[in-house]
Amino acid sequence: MIAELRIAARLREHERSRLAGSIGLALAAVLAATGLMTVAGYLITRCAQITDILEVTAVITAIRAIALVRAIARYGERVVSHDLALRVLARLRASFYAVLAPLGVTALKGHGSGELLSRFVADVDTLQDLYLRALAPPVVAVLAIVATALASWVMLPVAGLVLAVCLIFTAIAVPALAAALAASAGRRQAQARAALTSELVESLDGAVELAVAGRGRDRAGVIEHLGRRLTALARRDAAAGAAATAAASLLTGVTVVAILVVAIPGVRHGELGGVYLTAIVLLTMGAFEALAPLPLAARSLRRCAEAASRLAELRALPPAAPEPRAPRPLPAGSELRLEDVELVYGDGTNPLRSVSGSFPPRCRIAIQGSSGAGKTTLAQLMVRFLDPTRGRVLLDGVDVRELSLHELRSRVALAEQDAHVFTTTIRENLLLANHDADEARLWSVLEAVRLADWVRSLPEGLDMLVGEDGELMSGGQRQRLTLARALLTDAAVVILDEPTAQVDVSTSTQLIRSVIDVIGDRSLIMISHRSEGLDEFDTVLTLRDGSFVSA
Repeated sequence: MIAELRIAARLREHERSRLAGSIGLALAAVLAATGLMTVAGYLITRCAQITDILEVTAVITAIRAIALVRAIARYGERVVSHDLALRVLARLRASFYAVLAPLGVTALKGHGSGELLSRFVADVDTLQDLYLRALAPPVVAVLAIVATALASWVMLPVAGLVLAVCLIFTAIAVPALAAALAASAGRRQAQARAALTSELVESLDGAVELAVAGRGRDRAGVIEHLGRRLTALARRDAAAGAAATAAASLLTGVTVVAILVVAIPGVRHGELGGVYLTAIVLLTMGAFEALAPLPLAARSLRRCAEAASRLAELRALPPAAPEPRAPRPLPAGSELRLEDVELVYGDGTNPLRSVSGSFPPRCRIAIQGSSGAGKTTLAQLMVRFLDPTRGRVLLDGVDVRELSLHELRSRVALAEQDAHVFTTTIRENLLLANHDADEARLWSVLEAVRLADWVRSLPEGLDMLVGEDGELMSGGQRQRLTLARALLTDAAVVILDEPTAQVDVSTSTQLIRSVIDVIGDRSLIMISHRSEGLDEFDTVLTLRDGSFVSA
């Protein structure tokens, strides 16, 4: 867990300067607050001894200056520390996504979407506290202990020693108590939060089905139970914080009494001026302000460690298709070839046993097979969403495992059957495939998939919002939009997985003809369980028993 936390704690150079600035401003604010109490105590005592207020004008001016420094330093520390936290948060999200994206569905089996969402949001968000609440406060506390103990020592050496001992004991004992009390709850909070998020996401996605089946109340009961469990753990964590605060208050009182025990004899023996007695007591009370964030820092550090550990579990997963260390140049040709390809999943499932075949440039090839025959798996091998257990997939004679993933997928594009539709406009969903496409080309692919007339009928046209995952579109419109997106790509080989699964027979045939026209001299590989339009293809292959059979 320490190793994972160390990885998460790495800062870039500009972030280190912000952290140093945040610590410096926080220290200035704490010392200013302590100094304000100390000087104010001196002023109150001194005013009781004099009749001319002009004798303490300098002290009054100093109080005003310290108060101003405290306000400015506190504001500056908030700005700098939160700026650092937000910058680190943005970087962590991007780096975690960069780790998550190549893993693929196979590597993420066993991790539900709700759990992944919890890790991507809650756990990553937790790590922003690593600097703001976990690491900076102890540094500030150490420096403040040194400064306040030294100031007390200047007034009365024995008082400085007592204050240093009490502050050090409090700085260690109270956070340790808070961490120990919150340990069990902290470990289980992340798991409970992930379980609740997973249940909520699944219930919202299946709300209609639950309502039709009359199981909405049952699912609501499960969510309520998980919510109560998470609340109980959060209360336990809060109770640990309350206990730590109470312990800190108790130790503050004990320290004040200890200071009085050594300071009063010092006044009696002339070692400490009477006017400084109030000052040294208030200095003691002010010094504990620097220790106040430490219990929360201890709990935050534990939460950050738990979050870093959960994220590290995903980081440790091997990607379904790792990027080659030294990618070969992308070959000029576009011929795909399968050589004795076999795939065995971790659970022993063996959809592909011995698949060989060639897909020459400008080919028109359809692949058929029963459900579960491995057609989609074969398409995923061609674009390296997966790697074969045995055999090779070649692009123009080069093993695709030796090519950059980005370059391979710029040459070979796959439109999956349930491709994601983003929560944005029709235009933006299309431009995802080709940012340089002009409006004429957008309308061209929409015409090809028989979607242009519908888009023209919309008040917003191409700028219509499609809703979350295309929920404002019908199933057929959604699928044809993802098909149009695939046609918009400049890839030399286009693989379409069940592009007509949600349209009627007549539309399916017309759609295939239009797609072939738009593809032009590029290669087209279509996966389908339907027979309509297959006479438009040069070759029809049937996938059966893990290998190709000519139709």
